[in-house]
Parts: sequence; structure tokens; C-alpha cells
Amino acid sequence: MRPRPLLTTTLLGLPLMVGGWLWLTLLSPFLYERPEHLDPIAEGPHAVYVYGTLRVPVVRWIVIGDEVETRPARLEGWRRTGLDLEPAPGEWVPGEVLTVDAEALARLDRYERLGIRYERVRHSLADGSEAWVYRRLPETP
Repeated sequence: MRPRPLLTTTLLGLPLMVGGWLWLTLLSPFLYERPEHLDPIAEGPHAVYVYGTLRVPVVRWIVIGDEVETRPARLEGWRRTGLDLEPAPGEWVPGEVLTVDAEALARLDRYERLGIRYERVRHSLADGSEAWVYRRLPETP
């Protein structure tokens, strides 16, 4: 029985595997190619409403590579269902608005697999401002 090498391998291998998976899925050019039918990203600041994992500062930092300005926000008339939103009069979803530049928006698009898994649409928020919101694309049979 050799528990020490197994423990060492686990303690060293697990962080490397997680780090490799994060790089491959979030930052690498290998698993995502922006679909050609998508409009180019305009320069300038973009407001992006987030309601899931991107509300976690460490996740945002891994995805964007930097800290970004955030503020609390609400999306009224919607409810969160799993990884998506669905219309729900009288309900609301808590979230945050990120203010990002074109490069950071491209990184968010990569993370959300824009055009493959999600679409990015404009929505009005409870305070009257507008922001991009990622919505799941319908499943194809």
C-alpha cells in the first residue's frame, strides 16, 4: 500500500487538471470559434447584466482577466430557470451590471459560447438603463 504517492499525485494533479480545463474552456482558441453570422463587437463601453456564475468576482477575473466596474441590478418581469431566464410577470432576477470594453465583451462571449450556447440581447433593467443579457439558445433536436 502506497498512500503517499497517491496523495501527492492527487494534490498536484487536481489543481493542474482544473487549471487546464479552465484555460481550455475559457481562454483557449481551440474550443470556440465565433460564428460568422454574429455582428462585430462595437468599440466603447458595454453594459452587461449577469445573473449567474459571472456574479462571482473570481470567475469574472478568470474570464475577463481584470477587475471590472459592477453595480447591483434587477431584471423585472423574468425569473431564473437553471441556466436561463424566462418571462414571469411580477417576478424579478437579482444580478449585477458589468461595464466592460470590447475586448472584455469578446471574452464574455467566448465564456458564454455566443452563437452556440447563448445569444446576447438588449434588455431594459429595473432602473431604466439597458444592458446586454445572455440568454440560452433553444435546444435543437
